[in-house]
Amino acid sequence: MQERNLPETTILIVDDEAAIREMVGFALERAGFGWLEAADAAAAQVVIADQKPDLVLLDWMLPDLSGIHLARRLKREELTAQLPIIMLTARGEEEDRIRGLEVGADDYVTKPVTPRELDARIKAVLRRSGAAETEAQIECAGLSLDAIGHRVSAAGQTLELGPTEFRLLHFFMTHPERVFSRAQLLDSVWGRNVYVEERTVDVHIRRLRKALSPHRHDRLVQTVRGAGYRFSARA
Repeated sequence: MQERNLPETTILIVDDEAAIREMVGFALERAGFGWLEAADAAAAQVVIADQKPDLVLLDWMLPDLSGIHLARRLKREELTAQLPIIMLTARGEEEDRIRGLEVGADDYVTKPVTPRELDARIKAVLRRSGAAETEAQIECAGLSLDAIGHRVSAAGQTLELGPTEFRLLHFFMTHPERVFSRAQLLDSVWGRNVYVEERTVDVHIRRLRKALSPHRHDRLVQTVRGAGYRFSARA
């Protein structure tokens, strides 16, 4: 897997053939997308957890876990259920297409595909996944978070947050009134394959509260003694 300087929309290409990943990646670059790559399902899950791509192009035949099984797993997990998936595979039989769509893939494209068609398919799926974009515009008690524009504001003023604090706040605002332990926050915000101490969460909670404090929104990030943290507008 490989990381690049990424534009706003990032596509993860999951295919065991490096030449195909490079070819598709080149087409994505020309269309204005950033791209990441993974050669198997295990690597794909690491990239998804750490880099949080906007869409996955997923091959059926992978060396460790089939693309069908990976798609089903991603759609069943809460944190990746809304992640758009396009099956991009040489398997073009009607039964295969139906199976791919039944497990939750948002589109099914057979190889070979022209760059123009791939671009159109990706944009169509991103448009249809508007539910994720509506969730990207979140407001609570006068605090607004724009996940697309990567902005947080209160009383019309933009608040300055670091990237980790932004991800932490976004997670809290999309899961209000629920208590999360430090370990759960590490898994959800940092990713399951990032090995840092649980006390790291406390450091970023303090930074987040400090960034929210000018308009007293720091009170929204509450400590639940012996359990963890929650985001709540209730006293």
